[in-house]
Amino acid sequence: MHRRRAFKGIVETDIPNRLDRLPWSRFHTLVVAALGITWILDGLEVTIAGAIAGALKDSPALRFSESDIGAIGAAYILGAVLGALFFGYLTDRLGRKKLFYITLAVYSTATLANAFAWDFWSFALFRFLTGAGIGGEYAAINSAIQELIPARYRGRTDLGINGSFWVGAAFGAMGSIVLLAPGFLPADMGWRLSFAIGGGLAVVIIFLRRFLPESPRWLMIRGHIAEAEDIVQRIEDHARRSAGGDLPRPEGRAIRLHTGTDTGMLAVARVLFTEYRRRSLLGLSLMIAQAFFYNAIFFTYALILTRFYGVASESVGWYILPFAVGNFTGPLILGPLFDTVGRKPMIAGTYALSGVLLAATGYLFVQGFLTATTQTLAWSVIFFFASAAASSAYLTVSESFPLEARATAIALFYALGTLLGGVAAPWFFGRLIETGDPGQVVIGYLIAALLMLAAAGIELLIGVSAERRALESVARPISAVPHPAE
Repeated sequence: MHRRRAFKGIVETDIPNRLDRLPWSRFHTLVVAALGITWILDGLEVTIAGAIAGALKDSPALRFSESDIGAIGAAYILGAVLGALFFGYLTDRLGRKKLFYITLAVYSTATLANAFAWDFWSFALFRFLTGAGIGGEYAAINSAIQELIPARYRGRTDLGINGSFWVGAAFGAMGSIVLLAPGFLPADMGWRLSFAIGGGLAVVIIFLRRFLPESPRWLMIRGHIAEAEDIVQRIEDHARRSAGGDLPRPEGRAIRLHTGTDTGMLAVARVLFTEYRRRSLLGLSLMIAQAFFYNAIFFTYALILTRFYGVASESVGWYILPFAVGNFTGPLILGPLFDTVGRKPMIAGTYALSGVLLAATGYLFVQGFLTATTQTLAWSVIFFFASAAASSAYLTVSESFPLEARATAIALFYALGTLLGGVAAPWFFGRLIETGDPGQVVIGYLIAALLMLAAAGIELLIGVSAERRALESVARPISAVPHPAE
């Protein structure tokens, strides 16, 4: 018998316990597929945008400079920042499912529009709007992962879904090889077709997401207990069929919630920056470090290859493929360790190792010891660990705060981290690369390495051991009320 009692505005339910005790089932696999496909398409679209940097410079219509390419990357990131804040807040107010459709519509429309850009400002505007859609997706998707996946699988699932971006990156690299091949398409057609394909594919996701339910946990705090329990019952039916028998009994006490609790922006801000200020510092540190590290290097990846190693722009895709493989396999292989070895040692370890390896690679680069091939191999190894580290930043901010503030917290720390660590990074690296001096470029590498090492130290000091724990025990909901004395 499931526990659901209501009295004096207080609801008591065991929905969280029922969700967390479930074995892995077909339902959870479908959740991973429906959410992961978004990151695959995002990876495809962003990689194509990076791989076509040379084509945008050579375009008869655009003729961008290295600084223009860096500024375009900054416009995309700025859009992601503002989109995350706006759509993240709406995700907590309106629900996860509604925002799945809204943010995806913004993303797909803007990506298609990029295919028709006619100058720098139109291209930058459409990239800004594309980023806004993706920023909103971060909040909605990471909230849904945390709230639908059983506690003991939460870490590896979050890392795996976020890491699936790089499956799309691999497809994007291969697509750029074909679309930018000399003589295959007219000079201004290849990059336009790249965006058109990416935007068109994004529309398909709308149909893949139709089966995803609203988060029962979100419905629970909004007082829609009957609807939440109906969804949980359907998820349990999936799990029961997959298990071929009865499910284990829910463990732990039912949670008590006051359905009239204020969960507006001021209440959320008070919780984040008063009750959870140490966790806020942690989330911000992890986000800033990974944002600078990733955005600085990935958005100027093609420029390094073409400027310092003489790689033809149409061949850049061949070098992105192994880089994408390293980025995808890192979270996939290391992900289970975040649930078993634990959050603190794995997050600190991946951040620190990424920083050390980048500094070492920077030394080899400035000494002229690397070729295009060995540079790519070095980056592939670095980002095997850095990809897991970056994904763990999203994992940290999405499970360390109360349920009512989850999407807002993801959006806020993504936005602040990206704004402080990521928006200027592509432009900054673009200017360093433009000098043609390896010694200038390595300064950027060393800054990125130091930020990762600092974040690793902060994780060791104040990290949260959230592995295999229910979300409600990691961070008590704002609306939770204590049980009466026994």
